[in-house]
Amino acid sequence: METETKHTEEVKRHDKNEVVVDIDHISKSFGTKQVLTDINLQLKRGENVVVLGKSGQGKSVTIQCIVGLLTPDKGKVTVFGDDVAEMNDEELKELRTKVGFLFQSGALYDSMTVRDNLEFPLTRILKITDQAELDKRVEEALDGVGLLDAIDKLPSDLSGGMRKRAGLARTMIVRPEIMLYDEPTTGLDPITSREISELILNMQKKYKTSSIIITHDMECAKITADRVVIMNEGTYIAEGSFDELKKSDDKLVRSFFNETT
Repeated sequence: METETKHTEEVKRHDKNEVVVDIDHISKSFGTKQVLTDINLQLKRGENVVVLGKSGQGKSVTIQCIVGLLTPDKGKVTVFGDDVAEMNDEELKELRTKVGFLFQSGALYDSMTVRDNLEFPLTRILKITDQAELDKRVEEALDGVGLLDAIDKLPSDLSGGMRKRAGLARTMIVRPEIMLYDEPTTGLDPITSREISELILNMQKKYKTSSIIITHDMECAKITADRVVIMNEGTYIAEGSFDELKKSDDKLVRSFFNETT
């Protein structure tokens, strides 16, 4: 029976049609302000979905609902087939080991070196205690984002782009099945933004992750997206490939692409 269960899970991990996140008619308000209105979105196994929209549209609220940091007023969010709102604390904790969340700041601990920052989730989440194993995993993760030379530096010694890389390495080191990126290129120069976008694409290919990327950076969207969803005033107004939406007949949709080549 256990062998059959493992086989079923293995088949699912390679099923590109499997829906890993299902956002079903969710709405969310804060006081009198309606932030999300009847949002629907499915994320499939191994897919990168980019959500485009101007600031204050509720893009980040959506992904916080996915990991149970916020609860929708209406509708339902299911991850790997389970209703997030019905999960207890232990189940939410387990969910968050499978879902990586890269915050805008990178969310590194300022008082820890890069090495210590990456060791933290390994010891806390995966319960690894063997120092040789910790060293191997940390060095592998940093090498993957081009930061091995910064292993013993503090976050304050890193540039903005390096902090994003370190934050990505720390999130990916536990090998989550789903990645949620919240404005991953904000505050970076165009060259560094492109490097981070290409790194996101490499992470998808290397680890077969399914990702939702919240951004207003059109270059990031162009590089990383398998599918693009456009949000306006708390609801999704269009969905398709980058090239399809760029040629849309809808003026509002097309306006997002005016500055891209």
